[in-house]
Formats: sequence, structure tokens, C-alpha cells
Amino acid sequence: MTAARTPVVAGNWKMNPADRAAATALAVAVSEATAGMAARIVVCPPTVWLTAVSEALDGGRAAAGSVAVGAQTMRAEEKGAFTGETSPLMLAGLAQYVIIGHSERRQYDNETDAAVAAKVASAIAHGLIPIACIGESADERRAGLTAVVIERQLRAAISRLERIAGSGLVVAYEPIWAIGTGDAASGEDAQAAAAQVRAILAESDPAGADEVAILYGGSATPENAAEYVAQPDVDGALVGGASLDAERFAGIARAAVEAGE
Repeated sequence: MTAARTPVVAGNWKMNPADRAAATALAVAVSEATAGMAARIVVCPPTVWLTAVSEALDGGRAAAGSVAVGAQTMRAEEKGAFTGETSPLMLAGLAQYVIIGHSERRQYDNETDAAVAAKVASAIAHGLIPIACIGESADERRAGLTAVVIERQLRAAISRLERIAGSGLVVAYEPIWAIGTGDAASGEDAQAAAAQVRAILAESDPAGADEVAILYGGSATPENAAEYVAQPDVDGALVGGASLDAERFAGIARAAVEAGE
């Protein structure tokens, strides 16, 4: 990454932990472990724990670490007959970020490119920072379709935005074949994808493209994080399993900060 962009390290807790006390304890531990780091640190707990985690972190304004809170998904609409969903209005005051289009949402909940486009635009319109996820499957990678998938998903994700500059948009490249498998992409793979992302963004908004933090997600660990964030277009990480351990998560954040110095 370059010193011009602040690193972003976001922890996607997925469906963990199982109780409120553990969720707040993890949030506080992350805040303490990352205190003073020159990075945007984000924790994304399950929706049911958003209030508790936000309160534990003083709404993302805690002095120790200033850890921000993110939701793992949301509905594009403000209200309506959408059983089990959470609207952007409901996230107000609880979250500053929201993960959109994660591969697990696409796979298990049939989240389409069109839905991702609507959610990204809605998040920005409601003052939330979207972390828009894109990435190819193992089959697509073997077929040589990585660049095709990245282009299709990214163009869809930004299709409803009038401009990128000032939007706060974050893009996470998460190769599906690397998520939770331990088979992480190489630094060169991550850079190739990130460079493609920035080039596509620059077509729409040259100035805005330089503002966007591009994250790598897919079995990121303290041991391999430096390889990713050392790349010129990779500005941090979207972390899965390692984000459930405050010290390991802080190790990834530390690598991102050091890369930008």
C-alpha cells in the first residue's frame, strides 16, 4: 500500500461468538490490542450483538483504539415486509461500516450482483461505509476467469453510484477458494486483482479511485499479512477466523500499518 491511503483492517466475525459477554469481551480486547495504531480498525459482529459491541466501544468513538463497528449485511430498503432483515436506518448509531456481497451471502442467501449494487448505493446514501466484496470461485480460477469475475462483480457494485470520490467505498477482494481453507492467495495474485479493481474504478472516477481502500480477504493471518499489504494497491485486509483472536487480529493490523510507513 502507499502512505497516501490509511490502512483498513476489518474483522468479519461471521456467526461468532455465541453469547453477548464473549462478543463484548472480544471487542474490548481488539480495542486494547490495536490502541494507537494508525489504521482504521473495524469489527463486524453478528447483527444481534451490534448494540452490545457498539456500547462496549462507545459507538466506535472509544479512546483506546477507536475501533469502528460494522454490520455483516443489510437490506437496501429502509423498511418493509422483509422478515429477518435489517435496514440501513436500523444501523444508524450502531455501525459505521457494512459488509456487502460477501461470498457466503452470495452462495447461501442468493445475493445477486443487482442486490449488491442496490445495497452499496443505499449504504452510502445512509452514511454507512460499504465494504463491497468481490472474488472468484475455485472453478472460475481454474478456468482462467478471475479477471472476468472481478470486472463483472465490481462494475455491478458501483453501477448505482454517481461518483466514488467522497463515498468512503472500500472494496475487498476475497478469492472464494482461499476463504477458511488455509490456501491463501499469493501477494502477486492479490496485487493483480487490486490493480484491476483500481483501474476499473479510475474509469468512473480517476480521483476517487485513489481514495478507495482495497483489502485482501482469504485466510489472512499475522504470518502472511505483510506479503499482501506490501503490494502497492492492497491497503489492508478483511479478516475471518483470525479476527476472533484479538492478538492475531492486531498482528495483521500491525503489518498493515508498518507497510504504509
